[in-house]
Amino acid sequence: MSLSINTNSSASSAASNLNSTNTMLQKSLQRLSSGSRIVDSSDDAGGLGVSMKMSAAIRRTDATNTNLANAQSFLKTQDGAFATATKVLTRMSELTTLSQDVTKTSGDAGNYQTEFAALQTQLTDLGKAKFNGVSLFDVGTGGTTSVVYTNEDSSTNTTITKAGLTTDTGMAAAIAGTASVGSVTAAQAATAVISTALANLGTMRAQNGSEASKLKFGQEMLTTNRNNLEAANSRIADVDVAAESTQLARFNILQQAGTAMLAQANQSAQSVLRLLQ
Repeated sequence: MSLSINTNSSASSAASNLNSTNTMLQKSLQRLSSGSRIVDSSDDAGGLGVSMKMSAAIRRTDATNTNLANAQSFLKTQDGAFATATKVLTRMSELTTLSQDVTKTSGDAGNYQTEFAALQTQLTDLGKAKFNGVSLFDVGTGGTTSVVYTNEDSSTNTTITKAGLTTDTGMAAAIAGTASVGSVTAAQAATAVISTALANLGTMRAQNGSEASKLKFGQEMLTTNRNNLEAANSRIADVDVAAESTQLARFNILQQAGTAMLAQANQSAQSVLRLLQ
């Protein structure tokens, strides 16, 4: 290679290599400091697109899980009302039997009727119960259902039922003013009515339990899906600290070597001056 003053190709090559090393060193520092493998879109354009989709899916999964948990709370509150209604009906059934005691006077029967009527009012009030402003029970005769989506893309769903607690045929009969324990005949008729109401209430509570069970399994599936989405996204977007630390050490050594070689290349042109002496 000829010697010249104007051009120092060795120094230019060393400077180019040093600049490249510095760029990679800065990139490695950014990855380790941010924890992300993709610092900017040019690092992995396709991977970034996939990661963004997965991140959005994870957020939707979290929101769906929250919705399912709220639906579970709704059903638990509804079941609590069912449990209270069961106690009320059981006491009313007991009153129908107590009022038929031959040792009780008409005044005693009147006292039983007073409590019986109060319990009927309590059942009516239970039918008006709400959860966060949303009615727990339907005022119609057949009940209504509400859709609950069980996955993040809304492709699957289940339903929760707003039973007609006070409008169910059996419950309505038990609450009606015609049901009473004011006389033996009335008490006997009320016994059959309350027995039907209790049977219908058992069906409502079984429906509530089956829906709560389905929501629970839906939450388990959402949790599994989220964990795997998060793991897949991590493989794309998160930096491998061990591997990147090794790269950082490599680039540090290359930077030091490149700086030394650039200094050496810059001094090589001085040998030309000796030829001019």
